[in-house]
Amino acid sequence: MNASFIAIFGLMAFIIAFRIYAKYISQNLFQIQNEIDDNTPANLLKDNIDYVPTKKNILFGHHFSSIAGAAPIVGPAVAAIWGWVPAVLWIIFGVIFIGACHDFGALVLSMKNKGQSIALVSEKLINKRVRTLFLTVIFFLVWMVIAVFVLVIANLFIQFPAAVLPVNFEIIIAIMMGLFINKGGKSLTIPSILAQGMLILMIILGTKFPISLSTYFGTNDLMVWIVLLLIYSLIASVLPVWLLLQPRDYINSHQLMVGLGLMITGLIVVSPKVVAPALNLNPIGAPPWFPFLFITIACGAISGFHGLVSGGTSSKQVAKWSDAKLIGYGSMLGEGLLALIATIAVTAGFESSEAWHYHYASWNQANGLSAKIGAFVLGASRFVSGLGIPKDISQTVIAVLIISFAATSLDTACRIQRYVIGELGESFKIKIFHNRYLSGFIATGSAFLLMISANGGKGGLLLWPLFGATNQMLAALTLTIISHYLIKNKKNALPYILPTTLILFVTSAGLIFNIFIYIKDQNWFLTLLGIILFAAQLWIVFESVSSILKIKKNQK
Repeated sequence: MNASFIAIFGLMAFIIAFRIYAKYISQNLFQIQNEIDDNTPANLLKDNIDYVPTKKNILFGHHFSSIAGAAPIVGPAVAAIWGWVPAVLWIIFGVIFIGACHDFGALVLSMKNKGQSIALVSEKLINKRVRTLFLTVIFFLVWMVIAVFVLVIANLFIQFPAAVLPVNFEIIIAIMMGLFINKGGKSLTIPSILAQGMLILMIILGTKFPISLSTYFGTNDLMVWIVLLLIYSLIASVLPVWLLLQPRDYINSHQLMVGLGLMITGLIVVSPKVVAPALNLNPIGAPPWFPFLFITIACGAISGFHGLVSGGTSSKQVAKWSDAKLIGYGSMLGEGLLALIATIAVTAGFESSEAWHYHYASWNQANGLSAKIGAFVLGASRFVSGLGIPKDISQTVIAVLIISFAATSLDTACRIQRYVIGELGESFKIKIFHNRYLSGFIATGSAFLLMISANGGKGGLLLWPLFGATNQMLAALTLTIISHYLIKNKKNALPYILPTTLILFVTSAGLIFNIFIYIKDQNWFLTLLGIILFAAQLWIVFESVSSILKIKKNQK
């Protein structure tokens, strides 16, 4: 199979879905065309810190970059062990009918409720118990995301020192652009072109003059990077969103567009054959492909974390209701395209079938965060170098792309955790948690404590086996709330009920399978956490179904 055919098929499917299915969801189910733009949360509650009316193209970049971190690369890169066909099908159709609908629904539902999180929306639709359960699950998930993403980014800086200069210089460019926009800068065309030009220059300089902290800190370089990244994340989480996050993510979105364009063009030029098997359903040491394929490829098809971005940060910045379709549904299609390219990179980026089988000889070999990102960098840079770009610069381009997007997911996660801690403070009547500096410190500080619970800052990896199932569980619960809203408002809820049922089933099956594995390994800590999460999911679903039955009874 020629890998370029897969990319073209996926791209065409996403374009058609946006023009037809997204329009149906937007107009028929949520009827956003009937809303008044002055009533968006960004306009009603404008504070120039969190609630900031934002131009569509800037917010698209911010939202897109926030959801498109390392996960849509790592998940497909690991799931490729089961063969390229199931991975590609799940990414394309999962994004169109589940993931993009989930992100868009969470965004619109939050906008209809003053930009509040889905947890607070669930209280209005169901009750306070569901809100508290929701917030607890969210805190746990984001806690893991912060701890692991900091570790991944730190490792990538060590693995690809050429990326250090351009990635960090990007922060300076972003602040300059943020100040320009806030002071009334009208056209972003010239600043955007200049920003990309400077980043290209920094990529070339970074390749020629890589920066390694091991020169100054020796074997402590990983911990130094961890501390620096957490300090940055704390600052980014409390600054006005227009000053750093929006312009940084706007720049990153352009980087991704350029990067995807280079990869797809290079893919067509190189026209590599897919060397991975179409199906490989029984690899050594791997869990069963069903349900774990649907859990492993999380952010590339559907992700609960995306609902937090949609209903936690982006909903506070949408200036016009008509912008919601592009930001919510369209951004997820972009992430699906990234996941599709990641799948192609690790299935067609190897020189031979033997090389692929060597790299994916067993589950232990395939299931590694840094190793899989490294495999993507090598595979994708092969496509880019096919355009005549030197191989070392091609690798730096892809490494900068990944690190930049992982960093945007990191600082967005810290901001979301700040909101969650504030909402938990409201639930438990602890008013001091509403202070954004304190809640931001708790968000990053608790992640740091988790990280140092194991040698070398790797404490987050102790909980990482639960990430996939927890992430998909949150997605299933968000879909449950959206379905509840549609039923209550007498809309066709089937486009959400069917995905909800599927994701609830695979998440439950995955959690139960993992719990038995943890018991067998006598890992009582993960066993207890798994049982608590599973019980929380059942409780929320039970509360929702009970509420729906009451609604149906009253509607008769």
